[in-house]
Amino acid sequence: MYLIIILPIISGVFIAQTIKILTRLLRKEKVTWKSYLAYSGMPSGHAAMVVSLSTIIGLREGLDSAIFGLSFIFSFLVIRDAVGLRRYLGQHGRTLNILVKDLEDDKVLESHYPQLLERVGHTPFQVVVGGLIGFSVSVIGYYLSIG
Repeated sequence: MYLIIILPIISGVFIAQTIKILTRLLRKEKVTWKSYLAYSGMPSGHAAMVVSLSTIIGLREGLDSAIFGLSFIFSFLVIRDAVGLRRYLGQHGRTLNILVKDLEDDKVLESHYPQLLERVGHTPFQVVVGGLIGFSVSVIGYYLSIG
């Protein structure tokens, strides 16, 4: 039972997010503690976590179990949201930030608007890499636990 909780956390929170920080350091980007909880970047921690969850449930309970079906659909929705909706929100944030900046330059705005996040989604490649991490961690963890 503990593998169903532990392995997704290891793959999504520890491994994927640590790789994300290392990737940002290699690109010489500013890294803070807040960066560890970032929504976007390489690889997708969300994909790593939900693919890991579905994989370990599939290995332990069987691919024809109701709980695997539920976790598979849940994973699909989370990944679709990460690539689709959140990426779209990032595009909106970028556009609104440009508009607010333009209005401030024209002295039209009388109040302050917060800077919106522009990087909240993932590219398909970031999701695939995150999914491979999640799958690998669960398969390795499963076979180590039965061996």
